[in-house]
Amino acid sequence: MKNSGPIIKNVLFDLDGTLLPMDMGVFVEEYMRLLSDFGARRGMDPAKLIRGVWEGIGRMHVNDGARENDRVFWEAFTAVCPMSPGDREALDEFYLTDFQRVRKVCGFAPEAARAVGEIKAMGLRVALATNPVFPREATLSRVRWAGVDPLEFELITTYENSSFCKPDPRYFDEVCRRLRMAPEETLMVGNDTSDDTGGEALGMTVFLLTHSLIDRDGSGKSRPNGGFEELLSYIKYHAGKGE
Repeated sequence: MKNSGPIIKNVLFDLDGTLLPMDMGVFVEEYMRLLSDFGARRGMDPAKLIRGVWEGIGRMHVNDGARENDRVFWEAFTAVCPMSPGDREALDEFYLTDFQRVRKVCGFAPEAARAVGEIKAMGLRVALATNPVFPREATLSRVRWAGVDPLEFELITTYENSSFCKPDPRYFDEVCRRLRMAPEETLMVGNDTSDDTGGEALGMTVFLLTHSLIDRDGSGKSRPNGGFEELLSYIKYHAGKGE
């Protein structure tokens, strides 16, 4: 049967709720609890610390692209929660230590690593397009929690290397330009009908994994969706790799 629809040559994966199953509300609550406790043990004001984090995240979501997200974050954060160089180093340490305990509230899908490997074996290019509001170490940790080797990806977006956030179409454009991928030949695999669909404005196609689906606007069923097996079947067909 002749292929119809998009021709897929590249696959971008979301991380949280996609490769790494989770309830985002539970994840954020545990993350903030651990960060608050960590800060208190080191003499930081927990209330200011958490307010600073949320202020920084909010500013990154409206970043105009003039600076990387990490610079925007720290400028906003320190306006709320002034920090010494030692405090900054302590927060870097947090992601190597206490943050690792957030793993216990995340799920695990062994199909995730297999899917990434099979897609690469088809000859497709693969990158990790997770919302870049976390530092690199926190992002690499979550990739490993998902059972995936970070080296599988050509690019992993973090707040150090990105200037926009999802769902801004400019975030997806930035990824495609950096990797020299044509958006119309690129599939975005995610779980959130808001955050993961911004690339559609550029001609991307979106596949929604449903094990941790966030469908606030009820549009999930209007896009290709299903589990990892359905994802692989969809990619094989649209990459011309089917039998």
